[in-house]
Amino acid sequence: MSPRSPSVNEELRRRSRERLLQATVDLVGERGYEATTLADIADRAGSARGLVSYYFPGKRQLLQSAVHRLMHLTLQEALEREPRTEDGDELLARAIDAILGLARDRPVLMRTHMAGILQAEGFVQCPEQQRLASLLRDTVDRHGAPDAETDYRMLRALLMGAVFALLIPGAPMPFARLRAELFQRYGLDWKLGVPPGDEPPDGTYRAGAGPGAP
Repeated sequence: MSPRSPSVNEELRRRSRERLLQATVDLVGERGYEATTLADIADRAGSARGLVSYYFPGKRQLLQSAVHRLMHLTLQEALEREPRTEDGDELLARAIDAILGLARDRPVLMRTHMAGILQAEGFVQCPEQQRLASLLRDTVDRHGAPDAETDYRMLRALLMGAVFALLIPGAPMPFARLRAELFQRYGLDWKLGVPPGDEPPDGTYRAGAGPGAP
């Protein structure tokens, strides 16, 4: 039997890594962070326990990479869904809805992710985070940002703030209100993306009224 080529080995490593990342978001979403062990993740992924340590320095870094991958895949799916569009406003609306939707639909996972960012490990720079950043940067560029890098960083900060506000235990901000504030910030019509209702909450941006309208 001939040895595998480098490209085949690389593909096998990629698939192994992605199985671990998927198993992590599934298990943490089901059980919570503390109740999920690295051995559990390896078992769910069908991988050897040692592979987890080979790819990731610890559970917290693994979780951040896993959530960044989920965010990237969710965002990519939203931007590419039918009907396909090149409209910058629609693309940015879809991006905002995709990220806020993850916080609404997977609160345990996203709350754990945000808590980890605030701990000593901080923000993990990994391939999954870089792919997510590239997609968000391209989205603000297509929206017409004069400085895509600066505007990407501002969008990232605003989205993180909105996700935190959605996930505060005991005092969450309403999803529709946070969405309306972000849409107002970028001058987006409420009916773009996937609106949670026919009209925005009272006192926030009305469709077609223009940014900052009463």
